Amino acid sequence: MEIQLIRKLVRLMTGGDLSELEVEDKESGLRVHLKRGGDSASTAPLVNVMQGGATGAPAAPAGVPAPAYSAAAADSPDLSAGIPFTSPLVGTFYRSPSPDTDSFVEVGSKVSPDTVICIVEAMKVMNEIKAETRGEIIEVLVENGEPVEFGQPLFLLKSI
Repeated sequence: MEIQLIRKLVRLMTGGDLSELEVEDKESGLRVHLKRGGDSASTAPLVNVMQGGATGAPAAPAGVPAPAYSAAAADSPDLSAGIPFTSPLVGTFYRSPSPDTDSFVEVGSKVSPDTVICIVEAMKVMNEIKAETRGEIIEVLVENGEPVEFGQPLFLLKSI
């Protein structure tokens, strides 16, 4: 299941009046279950990704929403210099495919929608993250190997 599809599903839930959504990919055996919290204060959906369909174990305990990135709680960089590219999931940020290879992108790199710009490891799965837009990297905001939150800015891009 593509990370872009999961992103679209989360956007659909947060932008609409959906309280619960479940999608299963029989080919890969993955099932994604999105559910909003019961109280009105919690608007972020709970995301469970399960391997092996109904027999798989949930990625997070039921009822515990994935932590959302809070710019107020972190030392936030000045995002006015460019367009922030945010993390699509919680995990560990990697700038290159392996420790002995070059980074996917550097400051000044031009990117297109299909350019892989980093990897976010989640649940022992290395998720290649694509730029999904055209632009130029003007700043890398996260150190290699650092944990990242959903929605946390990873790069600043300049539109080209």
